[in-house]
Amino acid sequence: MNDQQPAPFEPLREDWQTALAVVAHPDDMEYGAAAAVARWTSQGKRVVYVMVTSGEAGIDSMSPEECRPVREAEQVASAALVGVDVVEFLGHADGVLEYGLTLRRDIARTIRRHRPDIVITTNFRETYGGVMPNQADHIATGRSVLDAVRDAANRWVFPDLLDEGHQPWGGVKELWAAGSPDARHAVDTTDSFEAGVASLKAHRAYLAGLGGDMANAADFLEGFARASGSRLGVRYASSFEVLQLSFE
Repeated sequence: MNDQQPAPFEPLREDWQTALAVVAHPDDMEYGAAAAVARWTSQGKRVVYVMVTSGEAGIDSMSPEECRPVREAEQVASAALVGVDVVEFLGHADGVLEYGLTLRRDIARTIRRHRPDIVITTNFRETYGGVMPNQADHIATGRSVLDAVRDAANRWVFPDLLDEGHQPWGGVKELWAAGSPDARHAVDTTDSFEAGVASLKAHRAYLAGLGGDMANAADFLEGFARASGSRLGVRYASSFEVLQLSFE
């Protein structure tokens, strides 16, 4: 039996002004990271959301055509509750994302347009800590985000972006993956936890279709926030894997 306690988390850096969050679906940011976003926007930082899909395959009782506008509207309302006023949808098909050049190019374009200091995504490892396998869209998106950050900085990768007027951007300091089993950092969300819960609850149609434990926003989020908080020495926290992309 292994009684060794997990290592304490290190605090995330907060010496930045602009972050770009690129995730696969509406609701991905809300399962743990939205409370952190609420903290940062309250500090005057700017956070922009980019959804690779519109989550249109996420509600079994609704066709994708019916579901798409519902999920987009819920995501915009959800983001507003944590201080995010720009939400973009790249329009890729939900459930069948593939890592590749098309996805990398589209994400690199958004990075060049918004020119963030930090890029955020969600867990793109194979599992959530060896117990539950990750979802294919999350893996494809996260891997593409990692490469797109470097693509955005290299003028000779995707030269068609230059033709569109998107100049290279190499100013991303770090990539953060929320909820990763390899997380070593976290941010205190004690004061912003309720905003994060409200943000998840705004996905009303999705949660109603989902059912089960994950549809109970407050209880589900509290369990993870308390666990992360205990490793940071606070009540609630959001955890992130940090991939350093510069030497600053």
